[in-house]
Amino acid sequence: MSKVVELFGHSVAKSDVNWQEVVTGQQCVYLNKKCYKIRKSNPDTAIGSCTVLYGRELEPVIICPTRLIERRQIFTDCFHLLTSHEPGNELHIVSEVSIPGGSVDYFLVSAKDDKVKDFVGIELQTLDTTGTVWPERQRLLKELGIPRSDDSEDSKKSFGMNWKMTAKTILVQMHHKIHTFEYVNKKLVLVVQDKLLNYMSHEFKFDHLRNPASIGDSMHFHAYRIDVQADKSYKLTMQSRLSTDMDGIGLCLGLQAEARVELEQIIQALQAKISASTLFVLV
Repeated sequence: MSKVVELFGHSVAKSDVNWQEVVTGQQCVYLNKKCYKIRKSNPDTAIGSCTVLYGRELEPVIICPTRLIERRQIFTDCFHLLTSHEPGNELHIVSEVSIPGGSVDYFLVSAKDDKVKDFVGIELQTLDTTGTVWPERQRLLKELGIPRSDDSEDSKKSFGMNWKMTAKTILVQMHHKIHTFEYVNKKLVLVVQDKLLNYMSHEFKFDHLRNPASIGDSMHFHAYRIDVQADKSYKLTMQSRLSTDMDGIGLCLGLQAEARVELEQIIQALQAKISASTLFVLV
């Protein structure tokens, strides 16, 4: 059995899907256009794998960030962070905006008369894979009775999850970007699957984060679990919310601890030199 459980946004367990049409069209149901994840060896072919089974218990793990925008729920769950939003203002979703420190996947914007009144930055992060998911994808097509262009379903190549690099990379990126958001007194939200947040909590220092999140913090983590529905589709559901600030993200990475050591060294050096002779006296 193939480990791919969602293809182009459709659950492979559903019986009412025209798979020939789905595979031929290569349309992402979340973007309403062709899936942007293509094969390097064949740019005309979209991979389409959203979610795969992984781990000892073979649980669903999301491997495509776009999968997270299902029903646009992640945006709704950020409304409360628009602290300057007022009734009558329009809400906008703006994608891929460059800021000092990098680019941000989405902005939730409150606007009035075409003028921005408030905004929240929203970053999406899913697990990066190692190896290749393509053979599993092709096995799925074989199981569904869909013609394939190659015989990769017979390949022994497999895939894994790059937990450590995914987690550390996104935390470093958040540390860079939160400087800008904190400077302008706005909020930045990192949206992840609950499994990735659990890993981050175990591998990095997270015990200082507020749980549940505090609206006054600049950096927020929104974690979602993926549940199987009665019709065998998958649905994202909010699992937990954490929050911190710029210093807190630094502490997650161990950066703040180093800064405190340096500060202590400076203080000790100064205290060793101050005396009656160094005392400032008005002339």
